[in-house]
Amino acid sequence: MEIDIFKDVLVPVIGGLGIFMLGLEFMANGIQALSVNKMREFLAKAAGTPVKGVLAGTFITGVIQSSTAMTVMVVGLVNAGVVGLRPAISVIMGANIGTTLGNGLIALPLGPLGLILGGIFALIYCFAKNEKVRNIALACMGFALIFYGLNLMTGGLRPLRNLPEVMELLQTLKADSYFNLIKCVLIAAGVTAMIHSSSATIGIVMGLGAAGILDWTTAVAFSLGADLGTTITSWMASLNLSKNAKRAAYAHISFNIIGVCITVPLFFVSIGILEWAMQWFGGDPAVPVLVDGKETFPLVPVAVGLYSTFFNVFNTLLLFPFIGVFERVLSRVGRTDEEDIEDYSTPRFLDRKLANDFAQAVPAIQKETARHLQAGAMFLNIARGDKKAPSDPGEHYLATDILSRDIRLYTSNLMKEDLPYDQLDLIASLIEEADFTAALTESMHQVARRVRREKFGAEAQPIVDAALNKLDATLRSIMPDYGLADPQMPAGHVNHPAVEELRARTLSLGPNAGAAERGTILALLGSIERAEILIQRIDAERKSVNRQSVLARASVRKEARDQSMGSGGFSPVPAE
Repeated sequence: MEIDIFKDVLVPVIGGLGIFMLGLEFMANGIQALSVNKMREFLAKAAGTPVKGVLAGTFITGVIQSSTAMTVMVVGLVNAGVVGLRPAISVIMGANIGTTLGNGLIALPLGPLGLILGGIFALIYCFAKNEKVRNIALACMGFALIFYGLNLMTGGLRPLRNLPEVMELLQTLKADSYFNLIKCVLIAAGVTAMIHSSSATIGIVMGLGAAGILDWTTAVAFSLGADLGTTITSWMASLNLSKNAKRAAYAHISFNIIGVCITVPLFFVSIGILEWAMQWFGGDPAVPVLVDGKETFPLVPVAVGLYSTFFNVFNTLLLFPFIGVFERVLSRVGRTDEEDIEDYSTPRFLDRKLANDFAQAVPAIQKETARHLQAGAMFLNIARGDKKAPSDPGEHYLATDILSRDIRLYTSNLMKEDLPYDQLDLIASLIEEADFTAALTESMHQVARRVRREKFGAEAQPIVDAALNKLDATLRSIMPDYGLADPQMPAGHVNHPAVEELRARTLSLGPNAGAAERGTILALLGSIERAEILIQRIDAERKSVNRQSVLARASVRKEARDQSMGSGGFSPVPAE
């Protein structure tokens, strides 16, 4: 049958690649929009330690039977900021083992299943009114489209395997020397890279070996190359993602490359061990069995499956002690000065061990809220083009948004029914301050975005600088240690123009500035005005409750309770 390269190969491959990348984007966006706190807690339980990460990766991949999909999903979760690099490395290790646990399921029609599930979740996303349901549907739709995209790419490249030249090449391959072994490994890696499935490649090799087209040793060598080639998909998945997502993909690649480099010199020794072990699984795989008058080799698939499983288990056991080394090395790959900036998506002071101690939890919340405020102030540095500031305002805002959710959740969990009214009032005040801080950060984000998007002329730039300096000075009322201290000069010496004055100066620019410039400055002034109102609200909220007094009374109550429990009796607590 003649193959139409355009229709049968290019169309499904390019279309499948696009759907695959879109599915990854949808999945990451859906996960990010869902409850990040609950997702993080779930993953902390599933992959909180390297051992748990390996077990989780093995189990989940064993169920879905696709290390490619599992690795792509992990890369997407790392990109969404939900999974850190270290647990991702251990999960990917487990995924390599999990994919070998059910090679009998390699013919599972995940492509059509992905399409119908993608369609169902797309309809749910379009018609659902609840935002949470829409986000869940978006994440599920993305995951389903990953399967369908991979299926399209595999289908587009499958006709190439039917070409006579390809079959002739396979029949001439024989892993009888180290040179030919390396050639077999590289060819299998190339085939796997094209069809994006090590399981599919191993299935093909099993069939070729069982039919006698490949001898069993060569078939085993091909399975080794399949484990190497499957890394191409995680690399493709990480192309347009964050640096940590790229590093997770590099971890997958480096594991398999190191494993293959170690196994190749030991290949013929391991083949001898496998030949000895096969006596418990049916006998010598090189001995043919006559079926309908034709020679077949039914034990070759068993040998290939055993070797593939052994390789991945051996590779994981060998490299598992070096997870920390991998993390340190990979964290330096592509590192820039920007990454030395603090990661504001992870709380620093919200220790769960303090959550039941009101007197210690409240100061931790205050420190974390102040840290959130500091992260918001960095948008002024972004607006000014500071080289040490984050380069992408959107990514930095995403980090502050995650931190804001953590602060609100931690603070809300302090509310207990048996708490005195003054403590409940303080918790409410902390929640309101956190909410005002989140709104202020959003306004600061808008300031940075507007300044970065527009190129201002010589007449307009001084107005922008004055507006930023004004906001900078206003921030010091709630951030005394922020920026440079005010110069010690007579009162009134340092004067910042009011928003109304800056607006009037903008309107009077006339032909000295374009309409887009003036419109941007006016919108910028609106964001600054909202920011200043929120700064005043934060300052007022801090003063609305005598926080030190409430904390002092809480400490007295705690000491009284501790003394009572220590003496084994009951000690009355003075009434307020």
